[in-house]
Amino acid sequence: MLTVRKAEDRGASRIGWLDSHHTFSFSDYYDPEHMGFRALRVINDDTVAAGAGFGKHPHRDMEIITYVLDGALAHSDSLGTGSVIRPGDVQKMSAGTGIFHSEFNHSKTEPVHFLQIWILPDRGGVQPGYQQLNFAREAKLGKLLLVASNEKREDIIHIQQDAKMYVTVLESSDQKVTHTLEPGRHAWIHVATGSAVVNGKVLKAGDGAAVTEESKIEIGGSPQGEVILFDLG
Repeated sequence: MLTVRKAEDRGASRIGWLDSHHTFSFSDYYDPEHMGFRALRVINDDTVAAGAGFGKHPHRDMEIITYVLDGALAHSDSLGTGSVIRPGDVQKMSAGTGIFHSEFNHSKTEPVHFLQIWILPDRGGVQPGYQQLNFAREAKLGKLLLVASNEKREDIIHIQQDAKMYVTVLESSDQKVTHTLEPGRHAWIHVATGSAVVNGKVLKAGDGAAVTEESKIEIGGSPQGEVILFDLG
């Protein structure tokens, strides 16, 4: 079964410097029908104006993944970590017992467009941590690339949950990828850019879909199509 969550049905927060769209309930947007999916709690699709951003604020007991689609985002936190996140980068912050961080548009002239993804950890009270890796576009082109999971490998982001995050870039309708769901597992699809055909249904940028009681997911692409797949217990 494929249950589509249309981009235009998401919650929205718009202030002078921020245009944010919430796939699931977040902050002042509350929808009891969309509180998350399995361990996936937040997908915020944010565009931040030049020179603006989120000042220092706290988090705890959450796996927070930042994925930049366009532009550059400057990050700093109470661990002493400072970095700039650009397209191709995946950054993870394990909030654990508590962490403060800030995020600002690195550019003084251009906006930054990024996804912030929250995943509930499998246990609370872990040591806060940070990780950032770059995944080349070529490695995602025409195939599903695993970028994060609970596996402890040097080439992927480690998250404290039985969840896997894949990314694919599909540049034409001729390009397709498939993913097999093991029995009892579920998936969430998020179309980051362009459009995609998922198990026969057309999804556009910002659309999401819950996949349940399916063993196979087939994703077809479009020009500039970028899709994220979460495989969840």
